[in-house]
Amino acid sequence: MAPWWRKTVQTAGDLSGFAAGTFKLLSRRTLPQKQGTLHLSELHEPVEIITDHYGVPHIYAQNEDDLYFAQGYIHAQERLWQLELNRRIGSGRLAEIFGPIALEADRFSRRLGMHRSAIESVQQLTPHMKRILDAYVLGINTFIQNNQHRLPVEFSILRFKPAPWTQADSLQWGKMIGWNLSGNWETELTRARLIAKIGVERAAKLEAGYDPSHPLIIPPGVAYQGINAGLLDQYERLKELAGFGMLGGSNNWVVDGTMTTTGSPILCNDPHLGQAAPSIWFECHLNAGDIDVVGATFPGAPGVVIGHNRDIAWGVTNAVSDVQDLYVEKFNPDNPHQYEYQGKWEEAKIYREVINVKGADTVVEDVRVTRHGPIITHLPALGSDKSEASELPIAIRWTGLEQCNIAWSVQKINRASNWDEFRDALRDWDVPPQNFVYADRQGNIGYIMAGAIPIRPGDQQALLPSPGWTGEYEWQGYIPFEELPQTFNPDQHFIATANNRVIDDDYPYYISNEWLNGYRAQRIRDLLTSGGKLSPSDMARIQADRYSIPAEEIVPYILQIEPRTPHERAAQDILRTWDHVLSPDSIGAAIYTTFLRKIARIVLDALIGDDQELLNSYLGVGATILATMNGYASRERPLLIRLLKEHNDDWFADSVMRNGPRTWEAALRAAFEATLGELRDRRGENILNWQYGSVHHMTYNHPLGSVKALAKTFNRGPFAVGGDIDTVNMGAVSPQNPDTVITVPSYRQILDLSNLTHSLSGHAPGQSGHPNSPHYDDFIQMWLDVRHHPMLFERKHIETLAEGTLSLHPPHQ
Repeated sequence: MAPWWRKTVQTAGDLSGFAAGTFKLLSRRTLPQKQGTLHLSELHEPVEIITDHYGVPHIYAQNEDDLYFAQGYIHAQERLWQLELNRRIGSGRLAEIFGPIALEADRFSRRLGMHRSAIESVQQLTPHMKRILDAYVLGINTFIQNNQHRLPVEFSILRFKPAPWTQADSLQWGKMIGWNLSGNWETELTRARLIAKIGVERAAKLEAGYDPSHPLIIPPGVAYQGINAGLLDQYERLKELAGFGMLGGSNNWVVDGTMTTTGSPILCNDPHLGQAAPSIWFECHLNAGDIDVVGATFPGAPGVVIGHNRDIAWGVTNAVSDVQDLYVEKFNPDNPHQYEYQGKWEEAKIYREVINVKGADTVVEDVRVTRHGPIITHLPALGSDKSEASELPIAIRWTGLEQCNIAWSVQKINRASNWDEFRDALRDWDVPPQNFVYADRQGNIGYIMAGAIPIRPGDQQALLPSPGWTGEYEWQGYIPFEELPQTFNPDQHFIATANNRVIDDDYPYYISNEWLNGYRAQRIRDLLTSGGKLSPSDMARIQADRYSIPAEEIVPYILQIEPRTPHERAAQDILRTWDHVLSPDSIGAAIYTTFLRKIARIVLDALIGDDQELLNSYLGVGATILATMNGYASRERPLLIRLLKEHNDDWFADSVMRNGPRTWEAALRAAFEATLGELRDRRGENILNWQYGSVHHMTYNHPLGSVKALAKTFNRGPFAVGGDIDTVNMGAVSPQNPDTVITVPSYRQILDLSNLTHSLSGHAPGQSGHPNSPHYDDFIQMWLDVRHHPMLFERKHIETLAEGTLSLHPPHQ
């Protein structure tokens, strides 16, 4: 991590002498209790928690309240620091423990107001869901209360103790996930800034998924010159803390029994999020009454998000739907509390957010909220000189600030036993919209895009910030559930999604213009339909696949360049026989990916120029601490391939770069020379040392691991990894740091409906958040090798591989 974080930790806690005492401090810590008996007054009946050999807890309770109490207790026991960090990120309370360096991130989070929305959402809970959350929250707080003197080491280093967990904290976590998977607001701003800089006609040429013959339409009455770049870069220092990564890519697919060696469906899923220590996921098995479900959970929320029960299995990918709109507001120059709407002044809601800053003065952030949502740009403080304003007042309307019922939907999914019950459960799923694939033991498969997706007037597609004062750009409800894309037992016998476009031009509603590239989806389909019956081991090979479809298109242009040096001839010889697989040991992969980055910047520089911050934003660099990449990520690749095929030198004719190439031949030559120059500088003259993994690696970073004295304690890595953003086995990097992988398959599952006990799963680095636990990092090598562990489900198998049994009892039992 960057030096700023090291300064943050050193400011937050006195590390003098800590290097020598780190191991001793950690070794004195009691590891999470896996066996023995605890008497807890909060319980109604006994609970048994069997932890298996892989660190996965299997919770056996006799009633629902005790079940979710125990899940909350276990989440806190293994991941209390993660729970605390995540709620502080979402609620804008990082500066309380990290000091002034976290202030700007807190200010943005306070403006956005997920914490305010979460408090309001608590009031909308059904009585049943409120009871479940009550039990779950009680479990977390019981652990905190009973372990005040045995808290995770992070609390000792930073010298604070966690406050009690609340229902709003759990709901806020769901909104954080929704925010990470909804990045349209950033692309709207980037698009507006492109228009302001290079004009609407040139900006339209950069829309990879948009017909270049169609102009971008600027809403009447709006000018984008006032959009300050500061909104997109001021939070750069902290965004890796959330450990999310890009705009929530994922793969999932399901095939029916006609395509499998087992004669029953097989369902696979690997959601793509940022890797960090600890993992964003926590595997868990819940058993009580009619609940018997296993899979991946989010620490901070009850239930199982992805997995299977005794009857059905499911997986998710991000639907990449447009659920965020930006509105430029007109405030009354004589009254900063008022904004214009349809010719009248309306009163904005005002929230005074008090931000406590460790080691510095308290800061007050005045937040204005219009009918469209909170103003997320900087505005002068209420009552100050209005000439201080430097940015357009932009409000964000996002479904996640208005609703978030997925916690109840998860509970219903966990209990569903057939397609109708599963489908009914998804009626309550709203934020974020997701592509669900489904399979059951009766042999059925299905798909539903579930979520609250706004209906906009007419043919509006919300590509740019809209005027908030006219009333012409208001949402008109949500797409009815029955009309969302869905299918059951399709004739093709399989379903696959990978954040690609899943509808055709006949679909009556606008969902998005910003689907991710279709290369992963195409590769999955190709492998599923390549012939022969599919086994679970075949599915594992698909999850491990690093074949690059774009490389098929781009490498031939490199081979057309006339070589001038021995290095150029050697590089072309390697590419000529390269199999287009981005494996860590591949030299061809290193040459191809470096060339791809060089040619993309040369081509884009011709239109955008030397504004590197704007170029990075167009290439997908995210703006906030809650997502490292935005919806533009990798979308320049199909554009680049199309331009290479057209080979029209007019693209460079009016280049803003004075010394830039003026022909495609010159651009390719410049990119090739720059590629070999960079690889020589980094890996030496011997081309045999240019393996992809040497310039493409990943570290499981813990926020405290950037301090040199703590790095070995908290971090794991670096590890050479393969793939890129468009391979099934993803290994995406940020354009700002192209050798560091930030987004990968964060969890993998292969669910065999012929015998669910044969199902497999895995994530990394491990189940535990405690660095001195063997389960902190024991999944890493399995993950690197794309090996899975058994998804234990039957009690007899669990007991055979038990690591320990913890019994929870009410008093006097």
